[in-house]
Amino acid sequence: MAGIMMALFHPAIQAQTPAAESPQAEAAEPDPAFQWEGRITNPSISKAELSHLLVPLTKQQLESVSGEWLKIVQDKTSEISLLQAERVRNPAEVRDERVNRIVSLVEQRARLLERYTLVVDSLERKGGDEALVNELRAYRSSILYEETSLASAGALAGSLLAWLGRRDGGIAVLLSITVAIIALGAIIFVARLARGGARFWIGRRTSLSKLLQNFLVGAFYWLFILVGLLVVLSAIDIDITPLFAVIGGASFILAFAFQDTLGNLASGLMIMINQPFDEGDFIEVGGVAGTVQKVSIVGTTIATPDNKIIVVPNKNVWGNVIVNASASDIRRVDLTFGASYDDPIQAVLETINGVVSAHPKILEDPAPQVQANELSASSVNYICRPWVRSDDYIDVYWDLTRQVKEAFDKNGLSMPYPQQDVHLKHVPAN
Repeated sequence: MAGIMMALFHPAIQAQTPAAESPQAEAAEPDPAFQWEGRITNPSISKAELSHLLVPLTKQQLESVSGEWLKIVQDKTSEISLLQAERVRNPAEVRDERVNRIVSLVEQRARLLERYTLVVDSLERKGGDEALVNELRAYRSSILYEETSLASAGALAGSLLAWLGRRDGGIAVLLSITVAIIALGAIIFVARLARGGARFWIGRRTSLSKLLQNFLVGAFYWLFILVGLLVVLSAIDIDITPLFAVIGGASFILAFAFQDTLGNLASGLMIMINQPFDEGDFIEVGGVAGTVQKVSIVGTTIATPDNKIIVVPNKNVWGNVIVNASASDIRRVDLTFGASYDDPIQAVLETINGVVSAHPKILEDPAPQVQANELSASSVNYICRPWVRSDDYIDVYWDLTRQVKEAFDKNGLSMPYPQQDVHLKHVPAN
């Protein structure tokens, strides 16, 4: 109670008590902001009206108004306490009409506390004395706690039922939840339509890679939903300012906690901007070879030829040598065939060239190369390097491997096994 009286008689509040008692104050021109002071402290004022009337008030004026609202709340609390004390002093039957009266007063006080809180919040935002703000809030918390701990089960149940039936209580909460759910569904529906439009528009920008297109479309989709949610929360009178404050205060901690994720995000953006590969390309990176499926904010998804799905962290991709086998329209097939030293070189070259020239998927320009390349330990090695379209690479590789072996067999040429000549020297016995 001492804290309450300090709040009521706080020096700043005393400075704002009506100055009509002073002759000088009577002669002074009235404060335009306080021409409707009686409306601000009217217990029946609506929350919307009160919110607008509080906007122009200064810190000093709000301290005076908060003192008035504290008095209003205290008077209503006194009525409740007197009835509660009367019920304790003179217990009645089960059906006690005083319980209904207490419930009604609690509901009236709940409306007053909502307006009281609006005033205190406005005072805090405008730089009001921190000690005064804390005392005003402490009074609100303490009366609610003490009444709840002392109230009977019947009174609590009655208060709950009354709150659920109030237009500004349970009904308002139910309406807000319903509006939020409907609005969320509408936001997602519109966001998907907008994403489709964005994908169509960005898709016409042929200079952008598919990976970058997908990233921009996804970022637009989630940004659209985020903005829509903020608009809906504001529309149902939910203060989103604390949310921004929490995010701002936690950003420094999150930067350390998610530094690996942020590193992967930065690497992913570098991949999308510099375009070392695109969706559908066959690449080799970090010991992994396969077809790129997608790049997220944390990793690159690669499907290997045997259909294993491998996710490589983006920083490992960007920090390694990237081999993109699909970057060019054409590729060279590198094959090596070994023939026996007993086989004529010209016959081997004509056989391989005949197979190469007969294959429909091998390009004439650039011209294929077929040459005797190495005299190895067991064979004469011939290189075969035809050029093909990138999509035909693996087919040509397999075809030439089979067809050259068949041509060697048909023409009587051999592909020797690894062999070694052993010379035995006879040493006469002594």
